[in-house]
Amino acid sequence: MSFKDLRQFIEFLEAKGELVKISTSVTWDLEITEICDRVVKNGGPALLFTNVEGYTTPVLINMFGSSQRMAWALGLNDLNEIQGKVEAILSLAQGGPPKGIINKMKTLGELAKISSFRPKTVTNAPCQEVIVKGEAVNLYDFPILKCWPGDAGRYITLPLVITKDPVTGRQNMGMYRIQVFDHNTTGMHWQTQKVGTQHYRLAKQHGATQIDVAVAIGGDPATIWSGSAPLPPDIDEVIAAGFIRGQSVEMVKAKTVDLMVPAEAELILEGQITLGEHRTEGPFGDHTGYYSLPDTYPVFHVKCITHRKNPIYPTIVVGKPPMEDYFMGKVTERMFLPIIQMVIPEIIDINMPAEGVFHNLVIISVKKDYPGQARKAIYGLLGLGLMSLAKAIIAVDHTVDIQDLSEVTWRVTNNIDAERDIFFLHGPVDDLDHASARPKFGSKVGIDATSKLQEEGFSREWPPDIVMSRNITDLVDKKWTEYGI
Repeated sequence: MSFKDLRQFIEFLEAKGELVKISTSVTWDLEITEICDRVVKNGGPALLFTNVEGYTTPVLINMFGSSQRMAWALGLNDLNEIQGKVEAILSLAQGGPPKGIINKMKTLGELAKISSFRPKTVTNAPCQEVIVKGEAVNLYDFPILKCWPGDAGRYITLPLVITKDPVTGRQNMGMYRIQVFDHNTTGMHWQTQKVGTQHYRLAKQHGATQIDVAVAIGGDPATIWSGSAPLPPDIDEVIAAGFIRGQSVEMVKAKTVDLMVPAEAELILEGQITLGEHRTEGPFGDHTGYYSLPDTYPVFHVKCITHRKNPIYPTIVVGKPPMEDYFMGKVTERMFLPIIQMVIPEIIDINMPAEGVFHNLVIISVKKDYPGQARKAIYGLLGLGLMSLAKAIIAVDHTVDIQDLSEVTWRVTNNIDAERDIFFLHGPVDDLDHASARPKFGSKVGIDATSKLQEEGFSREWPPDIVMSRNITDLVDKKWTEYGI
């Protein structure tokens, strides 16, 4: 099950009873946000607004707003299936040369399938059915939302921002919010640790004066999601999307910049960022549940817009969790678990709950075989890519169901001695962190809530859990209907 474009996914959701079309007149100015916020927090469906005041373009929102819809978006029945896909690929990388002709043929077949997920170049694309250049470019032709009362303006919140490494020529696709300043100028909120920022820095180091940028809005749901995933810089998001959906993503050469863009997108913005040109961006009601405050960011000049003849505008609202982005983040969590386990094998499971807004709280279960192993796992996580931005990491025993926050709270508060088991470190923090004393750098906390070993200086006996005898639980199960309860 994979979707060629956004329209196929909309049809699929409608057939599943997971999409509601709203023909009542609504405004882009806050109203859609309030509707969506209520729907997301009540586990409601995707919404397609077909009558946005002043526009004929429909607005799609909350398409990823449940675990089930997120799984379907990636061609899965359950989000946990992504873990098995990644494990299968990793086993090829780890296994060494396969033994026996049959196994060799199987491995070659798997590798051939992986290579088949590379993007496919096309010359005619739906995203270029209409081409608007120069003075005719007008971002206000599209129903871009103002999400929250304190926002500095209207924001594109589900963009795939495409840039190119000036040294290697490798493209990257990231998701960074875009504030609309006027009809053809926007901010570009790429953060310190993001690949787009790295491309900007490299271009500046090599004496460039500007860089090409393309922004894709819409496309097949797997490709949209891949732009939000914190993949390592050397992993192409478009190949990752092809791998997940089991089908190559079609790409087409942009009309005015030297970049390839998703052919099935609804809308493409093309233009340049002039190196050294910055402008105040924000505030913006962010996924932390707080407004991120004004700061200076690069300016994106839009020189060309291409789009389908009758485009659909997909968007997302972030704010106090849980919101739609939580479900997008859960895919990343499940996808990265087997990769993390390659480096830190004692980690059994990981949970990044909605309340922790991804990077503020990470809970891990650890199979502990020697003293200090839980701390080793915490330190190891903080050295893995964007996991370095985590503010709090809690480690519990491998027997704990860390997806059950009630059990986690019970274990943590029972198992820690505060002075011994809570420790502090310093390192990079997310650009959006408003609590650190300085921007982008702050303290972190590790909590070792595992059962303690004598070798760790614990001289007392660790108490066992209270568990009923198995013969009694079986007896009560057998007689349950007789009790009349």
